[in-house]
Amino acid sequence: MVIASIDIQNSKVVQLKQGKELILQRDNAADLAEEFNRYGEVAVIDLDAAMGKGSNLDMIKPLLRKAECRVGGGIRTPEQARELIGFGAQKIIIGSSAFRDPSGKIASGMNGEFAVNVTFLEAMSKKIGRERLIAAVDARNGEIVVDGWKTPTGLDLIQTAKAVEPFAAELLFTCVEREGTMTGTDLAAVRKLREEVSCKITVAGGVSTLSEIEEIAALGCDVQLGMALYTGKISLADAFTASLNWKKGQTCSADSRSLLPVIVQSSDDQALMTGFTDSVSLAETFKRGNVCFFSRTKNRLWMKGESSGNVLKLIRIRADCDRDALLAVAEPTGPVCHTGAWSCFVAGRNYTWKYLQDIIAERFRNPVSGSYTATLDDDLVREKVMEEAKELCEAKTRDEIVWEAADLLYFSTVLMTRAGINVQDVLDELDRRHAK
Repeated sequence: MVIASIDIQNSKVVQLKQGKELILQRDNAADLAEEFNRYGEVAVIDLDAAMGKGSNLDMIKPLLRKAECRVGGGIRTPEQARELIGFGAQKIIIGSSAFRDPSGKIASGMNGEFAVNVTFLEAMSKKIGRERLIAAVDARNGEIVVDGWKTPTGLDLIQTAKAVEPFAAELLFTCVEREGTMTGTDLAAVRKLREEVSCKITVAGGVSTLSEIEEIAALGCDVQLGMALYTGKISLADAFTASLNWKKGQTCSADSRSLLPVIVQSSDDQALMTGFTDSVSLAETFKRGNVCFFSRTKNRLWMKGESSGNVLKLIRIRADCDRDALLAVAEPTGPVCHTGAWSCFVAGRNYTWKYLQDIIAERFRNPVSGSYTATLDDDLVREKVMEEAKELCEAKTRDEIVWEAADLLYFSTVLMTRAGINVQDVLDELDRRHAK
């Protein structure tokens, strides 16, 4: 997996060389999050919080519902971590606090020793789950550094990584001496780290070529990109393609090209179809924004819907754990199967809450004669919501409750749609409450 980084300082997206020198600055964090999410998770780092100079939480919170984000920077308590999960963060990155001497000597200015803070790590892991916890083992020449890379700890990278592995499902290794330089990362250190731990590893710092990404992926590690991405030296599309395990792909007998299977599903998790892609058709998928395949029968590039018009608009794409199969989430513009069925797996479309809202939205966009939905103005729909809520409360039998609940859901969805509120917004709020 390739992870794009959004580093935030003073409410701006920045890229710093060696964590100090400002190289570039942008103010379109939301747009970046949506774009980066097409290719993989997004690392959102609050540099001000990491350095104890404030917080960009108000800016970060909206990003957590736009993309699958891992969040780091100044997270010092399990309660902070849990709150971020509630806001929509997928994973939490912790750093400096994991390496402070739990005796508190450092905090009191007594030049005490740094150590792996097992108490802190245990509390974090228990609060949000080991599977959501990423430990940042930022190292300069093999030594763990903290406080925005300003403070050396004397802790050895490998030994520290092994000590924190029981509490975190993933390590973020930043080669600090190469960070922001685009001079290449320390592959020898990556290999050594990979040999010593079994958890997932994401590599950052200095990565600047596709060949490096291929090497890191071959070691079974993910890559986090910053400077090379923002300066245009590497595109996320090319990086994603380079990170895949093409050697394990199925060989096309016609010309020996490597093919990987692609499963396509809708945004509401319905399986639509499956096909195969090679590097060329994958590049076309990213370029066109519509899912493309390599057709084994036609022996050529094929965009789904090229003749019918029923294209699959790409939302995001992910590789599986072995990087030899892909899951594409897409929005179908019509029936997907060549038989005219909604998907290649089922004849009809499953009726979901999102599907209901899609129908309602279409009625407002293109009113048809006799459409009741199109007649519902703001005042009328609010009256109907109150009326149906009362009738649901008064319902006694199972059938009555089902009937009235369906009415209330319909009118509530009309009200939401008129207000520009998406079904996913409500589900996200429920998820936030569940994660508290």
